[in-house]
Amino acid sequence: MSKNSMPSDDTILADSVAPSPANAALKNTATVFNPAQVPSSESPEQASSTTQAYHHKANHNQNRSIEQSSSSAQAHASSPVTAPKIGFVSLGCPKALVDSERIITELSRDGYQVASDYDGADLVVVNTCGFIESAVQESLDAIGEAISKNGKVIVTGCLGKEADKIRTMHPAVLSVTGAHAYDEVITAVAQHVPRPTKEQDKDYNPKIDLIDEAGIKLTPSHYAYLKISEGCNHRCTFCIIPSLRGDLVSRSIDQVMNEAVALKNAGVKELLIISQDTSAYGLDLKYKTSFWNGMPLKSKFYDMCQALNQLGIWVRLHYVYPYPHVDKVVELMGEGKLLPYLDIPFQHASHKILKAMKRPAHSENTLARIKAWREICPEIVIRSTFVVGFPGETEEDFQCLLDWLVEARLDRVGAFTYSEVEGAVANDLPNPVPEAVKQERYERFMAIQQEISAQKLQERIGKTLQVLVDEIDVEEDIAICRSYADAPEIDGHVYVDNIDATVKVGQFLTVTIDDASEYDLFASFQG
Repeated sequence: MSKNSMPSDDTILADSVAPSPANAALKNTATVFNPAQVPSSESPEQASSTTQAYHHKANHNQNRSIEQSSSSAQAHASSPVTAPKIGFVSLGCPKALVDSERIITELSRDGYQVASDYDGADLVVVNTCGFIESAVQESLDAIGEAISKNGKVIVTGCLGKEADKIRTMHPAVLSVTGAHAYDEVITAVAQHVPRPTKEQDKDYNPKIDLIDEAGIKLTPSHYAYLKISEGCNHRCTFCIIPSLRGDLVSRSIDQVMNEAVALKNAGVKELLIISQDTSAYGLDLKYKTSFWNGMPLKSKFYDMCQALNQLGIWVRLHYVYPYPHVDKVVELMGEGKLLPYLDIPFQHASHKILKAMKRPAHSENTLARIKAWREICPEIVIRSTFVVGFPGETEEDFQCLLDWLVEARLDRVGAFTYSEVEGAVANDLPNPVPEAVKQERYERFMAIQQEISAQKLQERIGKTLQVLVDEIDVEEDIAICRSYADAPEIDGHVYVDNIDATVKVGQFLTVTIDDASEYDLFASFQG
């Protein structure tokens, strides 16, 4: 079960950028800042959490304070900076995070620095999310705050499709572009804040101070998201992603692999493969063959997974639909060639509701497929998300979902109550479910999954696991880690007690599990 029962594509951010060793000369390592402050009413445990639930189907992103960003930036600064600084507020899913990383990389190549707060920015870029109404409001609020605290604001991202709405509410916005509009953002920034010259920053030399193929990453240095495609060919009735990001457009396999290798060379220990529909990768290219490392390789899901295995690092698959050809990829997991982890948005179990949602593979017998996967790879961990209270959902439909959940016994689950999205076809479906009923069903759903999660984690006690260190609590001598079963920010943790100074962030440890809660595992460091 996910620690965040309300799945989301969180507000990011404010984390120091993780450059590769080749980027060591890059001045004042770029940072992103999150204007949202932790409410004072929260407990210390809540305040220290890096996850806040907002919206959408998966929460893979981090929230960091402005203070953390500023201190990180200062720690990496190697020379006085006089070049113009661009502030960046990034909202949304990991796919939007990758867009932010690319824009920041290009701005840095042009000689801009990235500010760690509003006051230090010559201009602020707000990368928006527009998936559901709460996301839209969050984005509009972030734009308003940026205008009030800085005054010079460029808007990009999914909500950029609603330019009229943005300009009506915030007429002071300088420019509005849509999702993954990298060049347009760079052009708009240069229009309002001219590119730096050698006179502005004598230390900057683009021929020497190079950024390698890995680019600048907003995640910690030991893991990174690798986006393999844009857009989606499906037309799910509750989703407006195709109208925001278009149809499926896959990157060629050589582009994917070159970036993957660059990330590994930059010190990344874990790649998180993302897209709107990862298992459809290459369909639009007709699985075109390219050459990588002198060998022919198809732009195809299975072939990509085989190639990624050769890198010798963790590879985690997200946003996979349960098509039959996924079975072959599970075989790779059973052979130890990929992390045995699948993030599959099942969304519901009732055939009637899945049909109303127009979900791909809605006619598949998913319980039989899950059983087959577990026979192929007994250690496989399956994460999913579900919609409760979709229009037309009866008590019978919901009970079908609960029965399915009990039989499926998924490892990680998030759920959210259905809410209308402007422009979604589902808004016009008959028989909407009352809000009180949605909430009651949501609570019943999560109570069952919590029990399943607790049982499954108890089964881990006494087992030995390899874990990756994400953070270290020096005061408590605790390493906050993840196993193969845990994706960053959305799943649980493995807390390792009594560590010593030899344990570092980004290091692998082998531990034996001593205890478990509903969400997390606990182990002691053995040295």
